[in-house]
Amino acid sequence: MEALRRVGSRSVRFATYNTSLYSEAGGGLIARLDTGDDRAARIAAVIQHQRPDVLLLNEFDYDDQHAAADLFQRDYLAVGQFGQAPIRYPHRYLAPVNTGVPSGMDLDRDGKIQGGNDAFGFGLHPGQFGMLVLSRFPFDPALVRTFQLFAWKDLPGACSPVDPASGGPWYPPEVWERLRLSSKSHWDLPIETPAGTIHFLASHPTPPVFDGPEARNRWRNHDEIRLWAEYLSAGDKPWLCDDQGRRGGLAADALFVIAGDQNADPVDGASAPNAIAQLLGHPRVLRCPAPESEGAVAAAQVARGANLTHQGPAAQDTGDFGPAVGNLRLDYLLPSVGLSVRASGVFWPRPDQPGADWIDASDHRLVWIDLAP
Repeated sequence: MEALRRVGSRSVRFATYNTSLYSEAGGGLIARLDTGDDRAARIAAVIQHQRPDVLLLNEFDYDDQHAAADLFQRDYLAVGQFGQAPIRYPHRYLAPVNTGVPSGMDLDRDGKIQGGNDAFGFGLHPGQFGMLVLSRFPFDPALVRTFQLFAWKDLPGACSPVDPASGGPWYPPEVWERLRLSSKSHWDLPIETPAGTIHFLASHPTPPVFDGPEARNRWRNHDEIRLWAEYLSAGDKPWLCDDQGRRGGLAADALFVIAGDQNADPVDGASAPNAIAQLLGHPRVLRCPAPESEGAVAAAQVARGANLTHQGPAAQDTGDFGPAVGNLRLDYLLPSVGLSVRASGVFWPRPDQPGADWIDASDHRLVWIDLAP
């Protein structure tokens, strides 16, 4: 009923959720979901409790037959979990991603071409850490734009990693020529909502860690975020070519929501300076309060560790990464100018609140925002 009232008032709830529903083996998530998975049930309970109209799931393994998505929708979302009401999404989008796709190149320069570090995006099998969009509202698949294949070198002024030993490029020219920018993919889905057509810009940049002094992941994270900033900025941009061969950025009058685990905190963590500021400060992005929760504040006080030195507001954190790293704001929903925020939040209950026993199914929390024109 809550979702129906929001739609009746032309308010639409968007959400993003890094679900950690992945497996180290190809087909592993399908097997887990088919036999019954407690973590998936708790993830579903969170979604059922918050009832978003449009939802991005990060770290949901992709398979060509869409079997994992079918199972999750049929056996988890469409079945009430932990006293929550079932929820159904008649529309969805999923597509191949770069994670786990062999590049045929020695990207980590260890003298071997094998393993997740030498895939176009880190992954142990194709589709690991994929993306899935679920929607109550339709979109035309022919209008969807994807940037899975976009080459990092084609981004003007790309932050090409530097070999600290030689001072030259980390990637040899023949590797840099073929290296893809997106560690998963970048998607533009124009969704027909009661608030009008809203372009749902979904992505999941690489974590800016797990590399070496060349900081190749740090700079890739920065430039994956920058791709959306360029997509929103004025100019012809003939270099900005999607997987379907269409060139240029987003129309100047288009409404949008940038969604996903950007793996960049505004002030804390390991991302490059001002990485997420490229979006937070973009002139087309609405200035609005960040989603918050009381549970994040309580969790930071209990975990202590790195949280004691963090500069960002604990209430805005969207994930718990242990005391050594601390809690960070990594997951974003950034609406465009022209939209109005009616409410927002992070589903991070205090220990004494309903749902507190669901949230450790993932190290991230669901972020939501209610928008109207």
